[in-house]
Amino acid sequence: MTSTQTSVVQDLGTLAHRLSHPARTRCVCEPPQVLADRPDGTVVRSGAIVAKAHAADTDREALAARIALAAAPQLTGILLPPLTARPPAGPAARPVTLWPLGAPVDPTDPDAAPWTEAAELLARLHRTDPPFPLPPMRGPAKAARAVARMRAALAGDAAALPGAAASLSVLAGWRALPAWARGEAPAPAHRSRFLCHGDLHLGQLVRHPAPDGPWLLIDVDDVGAGDPAWDLGRPAAWYAAGLLAPEDWAAFLDAYRSAGGPAVPAAGDPWPALDVPARALTVQTAAVALAKCAAEQRDPDEHEQLMIESCARIATLRPELATDPAS
Repeated sequence: MTSTQTSVVQDLGTLAHRLSHPARTRCVCEPPQVLADRPDGTVVRSGAIVAKAHAADTDREALAARIALAAAPQLTGILLPPLTARPPAGPAARPVTLWPLGAPVDPTDPDAAPWTEAAELLARLHRTDPPFPLPPMRGPAKAARAVARMRAALAGDAAALPGAAASLSVLAGWRALPAWARGEAPAPAHRSRFLCHGDLHLGQLVRHPAPDGPWLLIDVDDVGAGDPAWDLGRPAAWYAAGLLAPEDWAAFLDAYRSAGGPAVPAAGDPWPALDVPARALTVQTAAVALAKCAAEQRDPDEHEQLMIESCARIATLRPELATDPAS
């Protein structure tokens, strides 16, 4: 950890501790705990408070709109509300947001993964009319950033780096996507007006109040107006690659449909609507994996290899661009 990273973590810990610890009482608190420390976000917990420092290049106006959305009454029971409706000034010129602590999904108990609850929350989110104008959902931009990260990691003497050959399949899969899915053009107008999460995976759910409260969606960094099918893209990609059991995919899809989710038809084949987002999320996952492999000087693990192989397959197929049911 660099000195700058250490300073950010310390500042976040101090801020969270000050908010969680009653004034003028003897402190017996445990030291602040680092929950995540990545270029796009550093997250530190103290007691029941979580402080997040967002990336230095974050669009602060867009972030403020997303935080206000999470605090809006219309999103009660869907998004975890922040402790303050606007981001305070943060350490090292990075905007900071403050959140109550929630209990995350247990990664050691896959059978208890809340796929049904996640689908129901997504359907409710997608059916909610934005209470005020929002920036576009950042899913395609995040996929583009993952591909750029892979390219940067494999620059130079790429042939000597793990994953160099596999990156060709990832890039072929990327080039096969329509421009909107690569963040190079707006999404089709009839698909771009829905309220979307933008980065749905099981790590984006917590129980609040912890430990047994209802499940809520967290991390609004990518929330905005866009194609609701994008939020189903990662589970769909995992299912297509063999990483998500058919029964879990069926439970997720059935729950989404039962809750009136607009991303797919109420019955029949969902793939014409899901095909492009699933391909894009496959490429994104594989690109991030290869960037990590290059940085860590290792070969892809079994799960990473499945996503890379999926890229090789999808690069040979024409994406489904059929009309969709969202209206």
